Amino acid sequence: MVIKRANVPKVKGRLLVVTSGELHQIIERMGMYCPWYASLLGSLSKNKSLELKQLPLISASVLEKYYYLSDQPLSQLGGLHKYHTSGTSSGKRKLIYYSQADEDAYMQIKLEIFRSIMGSAGYQTALADMGTGHAEVTAVEVFRRLGLEADSIPFTLPIEQHLERLESYKPEVLYTMPSILDRILLQSDNPKSYGIRHVILVGEMAPAGWIRQVAGCLGIAEEQITDTYGSIEIGTLAYYSHEYGRYLFADGIVAEGVGTEMLEEELEPLPNHEQVLVLTSTVREAFPALRYVTYDVVRDLRPIIVNGVERMSFQSIVKRIGPDLKHGEKISIYDIEDVVHQQLGQMSSIRVQMDGNSLKVIVYNPDKPDYQSRSSEAEERLEVIRQALEERIPAIGAMIHSGILSRIQVVRGGFDDEEQRSRVKHKKIYYGKVEG
Repeated sequence: MVIKRANVPKVKGRLLVVTSGELHQIIERMGMYCPWYASLLGSLSKNKSLELKQLPLISASVLEKYYYLSDQPLSQLGGLHKYHTSGTSSGKRKLIYYSQADEDAYMQIKLEIFRSIMGSAGYQTALADMGTGHAEVTAVEVFRRLGLEADSIPFTLPIEQHLERLESYKPEVLYTMPSILDRILLQSDNPKSYGIRHVILVGEMAPAGWIRQVAGCLGIAEEQITDTYGSIEIGTLAYYSHEYGRYLFADGIVAEGVGTEMLEEELEPLPNHEQVLVLTSTVREAFPALRYVTYDVVRDLRPIIVNGVERMSFQSIVKRIGPDLKHGEKISIYDIEDVVHQQLGQMSSIRVQMDGNSLKVIVYNPDKPDYQSRSSEAEERLEVIRQALEERIPAIGAMIHSGILSRIQVVRGGFDDEEQRSRVKHKKIYYGKVEG
């Protein structure tokens, strides 16, 4: 089967409106890879004044029915790039397809974002210490195209090998995930010796309190730690601008926010300042990226003026929701981790466990005598964290007062690197018993 390339609309993510003509071009191009999409549109496909908000939402149930199929027709096409999701939310790894045009657009957008992040600092070396998926596969190539000497290390290796590689290579730029950086900093005797000047993050939430602790450990300014936001379904989506104190969307992305009442699943309502992020890509074609529901909840989604141009932005990603998350849809990992790091005042890693109506926050912080001791002072610090979590996160406090949750437990956990590297993402809610 040969698919001819349709004209790609030159739509910039900073524009908040996609014209009817551009929408029809996107639908036509995507329809060659996802012909089933026409059945969702029905008579809308003939509407010459089509608007984005008229299109159906591409929810998890739609993708399960049409895209995540064992006999997906795209699997028979040649020339497509294939990537698996991490499976951290659903427990199942799913296959995502990229055409060569998708791949080229992904690389170009990522190059532009990384160029903006690194500016004119003149970095010469970069190391990618990543998990799996699209970001890991393309990381070294992106840095090399930007003129840096680059290398990578698999996240599954024992932490000792990560530390040895950092010590010998001394990368000026480290591209990694928060959970992996936790492993590095919690096990390193002298992180400043690696010579890291800039950290680029991807894959998980990076609260302000955590970033502050990381910057202190590495001996760099907080502005030298830049979080990026992406998804394997669409690609690189946004990056945190220290200048504006917000995440700015990449070119080629149109962002909307919807309430949970707009989704098929029975989900709890969100606070007024939070919305479920819905994205449209004007360059993607081998995935139905027209009003794709990410299930990520963002805070304060709104346009701002950047260099005289209106661009969509948001303050932070606070959690992921979904039909299987139970009470977790009310709980923000971002806020929990931010509170812990602000109160603890030193580098640590956390796990959040939900077992029935019990919420436990396990704090991992190895080789810190003052922390590991069971002195009254150490116990008091954990109690302060518990109180702060109940007081400063209204959703948790409300669930406790209403009896939905029992009192929060904040406990120590023993750091086991073998367990840490068994999965790439840790910043999520665990259900059932988690040993602390």
